[in-house]
Amino acid sequence: MPRRAKLQKTDSEIICLIKQGGHDNMYEVLYSRYYTKVTDKCFSFLKDKPMAQECAADILSKAYEKLPGFTGQSSFSSWLYAITYNFCIDYLRRVKKLHYPSWNADHELPEIIDEVEDDWSDANGELLMRILDEIHPEEKALIEMKYQNDLSIKEISEALEISESAVKMRLKRAKARIMFLYKEKQDEE
Repeated sequence: MPRRAKLQKTDSEIICLIKQGGHDNMYEVLYSRYYTKVTDKCFSFLKDKPMAQECAADILSKAYEKLPGFTGQSSFSSWLYAITYNFCIDYLRRVKKLHYPSWNADHELPEIIDEVEDDWSDANGELLMRILDEIHPEEKALIEMKYQNDLSIKEISEALEISESAVKMRLKRAKARIMFLYKEKQDEE
């Protein structure tokens, strides 16, 4: 199949061909389509370009191995993002010993805000980006999955293999932490 024809296929078509067998070369198309996105996502967590590139290659290889189990209930990109998220969090837990429950206990908020804003359109984007780098990677990932990748609570729940109520509570806690840090840093400036 000519390279141009391969590139024009949708992710679903490519995955179907791979699952049918004999079309392993189609994986190269998915790899080239997603390598930069996965690398960028890894870098946002790891802050180390060479390690992000190495992890991206490992993640895409792992995704290929797991492809027979991909059911198509979510988009391939959402499924791949979940693998990326889990891989990076596992890596950070191993290397930096960042276990969320103990980290959260050490970084307890003075108060949990009951109603947390979802509209940050007037917020200082640069300050928000700095704060996202300060919060725990699991909280950052939840925020990105919900607001950057526009995943539903159900999709996040399935990707992270936690209940929908756990997703809602963790999102609420993450947004409260961001709001608290934002107000604190804004007062400092």
